Amino acid sequence: MKDQIITNKILNWYDINKRSLPWRKKVSNRKKQYYTLVSEFMLQQTQVFTVIPYFQKFIKNIPDLETLANFNDQKLIKLWEGLGYYSRVRNLKKTAQLVVKEFNKNIPSNFLELKSLPGIGDYTASAILAIAFNKPYIPMDGNIERVLKRYLYLKKEHQISKENLHKEKKIFGLTSRSSDYAQALMELGALICKPINPNCKLCPISAKCVSFKKKNFTLNKIKKKNKDKYYLLKVFKKNHKYLLIKNTQFNFLKNFDIFPMQELIKPKNFNKDLNIKISNMNMNIKIEYDNTAWPVTTPNWIDPKNLHNYTLPSFTKKIVSYLENYK
Repeated sequence: MKDQIITNKILNWYDINKRSLPWRKKVSNRKKQYYTLVSEFMLQQTQVFTVIPYFQKFIKNIPDLETLANFNDQKLIKLWEGLGYYSRVRNLKKTAQLVVKEFNKNIPSNFLELKSLPGIGDYTASAILAIAFNKPYIPMDGNIERVLKRYLYLKKEHQISKENLHKEKKIFGLTSRSSDYAQALMELGALICKPINPNCKLCPISAKCVSFKKKNFTLNKIKKKNKDKYYLLKVFKKNHKYLLIKNTQFNFLKNFDIFPMQELIKPKNFNKDLNIKISNMNMNIKIEYDNTAWPVTTPNWIDPKNLHNYTLPSFTKKIVSYLENYK
């Protein structure tokens, strides 16, 4: 009964306060499944307000799964440009192709089958099953984790481990409105139980929240160390243009245009020019101009004044901006 009271309070709050988001529009079940797939890929490591215009543009150009499966790669990357983490969009297209080929154009409604698709892990599979198929899953994104940690006052490392959080989420209960409930919990974390200055006066479950009672809203996280990496980046310049090469060497930004560079293992007396973070990697970059012959037979020169004309990752654009302003 207690679980049901929590569930009803959260759903009632959501019905009144939910945001109008483009992937929440009332559409056919088939479109809802496609919208959920696209939005969940976009929302991985990206905030809602950033995703909204990208999602709208993406859906306008690629309205369904079949179109996505056959869409031109370069145009696809251009639509995604600025969202970062480009492996997401490549995996999204691969998933669309597999769904068309292996699942008769129907996004699977089975957890293991969903997880077999590129770019879909436990969380994304749970989110798709809950939101698109109304199945009784609670996808543990950062928003829901935050609500759970505060509601139960989970502070210690073993308490905030992924395994324990998945056990503890049963406190939220279940409902026949699984699609709405998953989104309601996410919305509660995003709008009310915010990382800083949670708005407890408007929270539907604050009366039973241990953090609210203790007036302690600090969130503890399991510390992850960023890996320090060192790179020597070579700049070849000709007629005010820069040479780029297709990245086939490094795991990050695979097959994208980057400056020629090499990784250095624990170099001594390393004076970095730039520091760029990609995922859990802390990139220390030393820049050198090179006047020797360029290292490719078919050089790709870009004009820094016309960057918008090229499909480039933000990593490369940051290097260009640094070179134009400081070097």
